[in-house]
Amino acid sequence: MRRKYTFRDGKVLEIGTRTLMMGILNVTPDSFSDGGKWNHPDRALFHMEEMVKDGADIIDIGAESSRPGFQPMSAAEEQERLRPFLEAVLRECPLPVSVDTFKAETAAMAASMGVHILNDIWGLQYDKEPGRMAAVAAEYSLPVVVTHNRSDDRCHGDILDSIKSFFRKSLKIAETSGIPPEHIIFDPGIGFGKSQQDNIEVLRRLSELAQIDSRAYPLLLGVSRKSFIGHFLGLPTEERMEATGAACVLGIQSGCHILRVHDVKSICRMARMADLILGTDEPTPIP
Repeated sequence: MRRKYTFRDGKVLEIGTRTLMMGILNVTPDSFSDGGKWNHPDRALFHMEEMVKDGADIIDIGAESSRPGFQPMSAAEEQERLRPFLEAVLRECPLPVSVDTFKAETAAMAASMGVHILNDIWGLQYDKEPGRMAAVAAEYSLPVVVTHNRSDDRCHGDILDSIKSFFRKSLKIAETSGIPPEHIIFDPGIGFGKSQQDNIEVLRRLSELAQIDSRAYPLLLGVSRKSFIGHFLGLPTEERMEATGAACVLGIQSGCHILRVHDVKSICRMARMADLILGTDEPTPIP
């Protein structure tokens, strides 16, 4: 399964030739992993440049934490925080930029500024704004990451069936809004609306999401430093890189195309070797 996106500013993103790295740029004061670390434009630009050098393919910028127990903010507050960072990153970044938001107004602002991808943790189904995120994605003809999510972590039945049903609903919304199937990227939503055991079950069975109703879609996996690692291994956030890498490599083996990570250099090296072994990249030595 291969896709190639050519954006209005000439930037290009190819999915399916090798595993892609989406580098996380949190500009929040309260992110679970690196809150407050990059929430000044100069520091954010430095970190963006660092991730580009380390092998990122996409920079994902978010201004509102989605950690467990996060304090929600209004769209106006989110836009006020995000705008100066987005202006700086879009001006300087040589890579496609995605915006991590579930609010349609913020997505519209980011799209008008030139962002390349929408990353929606509510998968076009945020109940306070029905249909609005999909309308933004359609208006600006942007790819959108559709993440499985629920308001609680109680699943009655099979968790993979629940994810597939959610994705089918998102696809219906996308079709009604005029988003082509080629613009949909699925994310199983590790850590969103799932118990810790559900997270493990989803990771074990990721290959079942390679197709939805006989059609293949790119799969993005976001496991970086997440709480299920701390839950099962007893590790603090800053010591979860190796476990993140293990989950990422197994995700590649199960068919994931994009990894959303904090530790770009380390995970990129792991992914490169996994791609070589699995035959999804040419075994050419890097000078």
